Amino acid sequence: MKSSPLGTLGIDFGTSNSAVSWAAPQGLSRLIPLEGDALSIPTAVFFNAEDQRTHFGRDAVQQYLGGTEGRLMRSLKSLLGSPLLLEKTEVNHRQISFQDIVATFLAELRQRATRALGGAPTRVVMGRPVHFVDDNPQRDAQAQRSLHEAALAVGFERVTFQLEPIAAALDYERRLSRESLVLVVDLGGGTSDFTVVRLGPQRSAQRDRGADVLATSGVHIGGTDFDHKLSLERAMPLLGYRHIGPLRREVPSRVFFDLSTWHLIQWLYLPRAIGQAQALREDYADSRLHQRLMTVLRHREGHRLAHEVEQAKIRCSQDDADTAISMAFIEPGLQAMLTPSDLREHLADLLSRTVACARECVQRAGLRSTAIDAIYLTGGSSALRPFQRALQAEFGGVALVVGDLFGGVASGLAYSGD
Repeated sequence: MKSSPLGTLGIDFGTSNSAVSWAAPQGLSRLIPLEGDALSIPTAVFFNAEDQRTHFGRDAVQQYLGGTEGRLMRSLKSLLGSPLLLEKTEVNHRQISFQDIVATFLAELRQRATRALGGAPTRVVMGRPVHFVDDNPQRDAQAQRSLHEAALAVGFERVTFQLEPIAAALDYERRLSRESLVLVVDLGGGTSDFTVVRLGPQRSAQRDRGADVLATSGVHIGGTDFDHKLSLERAMPLLGYRHIGPLRREVPSRVFFDLSTWHLIQWLYLPRAIGQAQALREDYADSRLHQRLMTVLRHREGHRLAHEVEQAKIRCSQDDADTAISMAFIEPGLQAMLTPSDLREHLADLLSRTVACARECVQRAGLRSTAIDAIYLTGGSSALRPFQRALQAEFGGVALVVGDLFGGVASGLAYSGD
């Protein structure tokens, strides 16, 4: 194998999607194609039980949705800082920890970068949210240590970290022609992070940028939380969520909460969990609802359902129009409708808390909202129309600049290494 190329790799290991960039010393960073021409890859791993192969990204999702027997893992980043990270699960007749699965995904990113660059990179800057875990410094520190250990385990020799919103700011700065005060908004799959930073062409050459970062803030809310809420409100009632049983009591809700949470779904496929779900039959007045729930669990369709909710959310936001959450794989013709008013109503609390975190960041910087020259958006979930409207309502008159939603952080990470 060739020697490591000069320069630094930047890896944005995201809850929903990941991206990789590379920058030579004093050079422009460039995103590395990870799946064909695609510059980002879903953070997904599929362990194929039929041929014992491991699949990644879009290929992993398609293998699962196509009915191939195996295990799909998503939202791996959500496990960082959690005791579940060291738990082991059975994959193709062997026990493997979720920490090892994270390392497996990082190893694949490094291997794809190696093919693109013609040599194995040894230096990497990993992105991290402002908070992996809210209000728990010990678990937050443990999350970074776990990611650091995973990066070392796959062959990186020098591993450093940069806050994701600061990385996005360094990427945006390359496009500015004058000095600006910018609120950087990085809304990803698992976290929402904010930075108020002073940017400009004269400042980009400075080695120490610490004085330019005026404030940071973050909250553990992201796109998967939006999916979770929409699934509970629109899809799960068709499986029995909030259903009133023969004793005038609601069906216990734990199974529906777990079934709406990407990184918990696989636990519901275990025999014990299926047995517990079967025992809920007496809590149902309508047996059809229980049959649907059992179909999802016995046929391992939980990830497919979560995928359909996520895609419906994206369509509803992009088109600003009603759309259907297809559930025909559970029962012919079954579907749940999702409307723009549903997005506004069901996500109102989450969006309010997210925008409040943005407001807090500006206040920490000692600024009024009118002092901000621009709001720079990155992270796939920042494209959500209700979120953008909520930001505009809070920061009236401040321009929203939509950046590279899936690649901006990765590009800035490579600049951080330089």
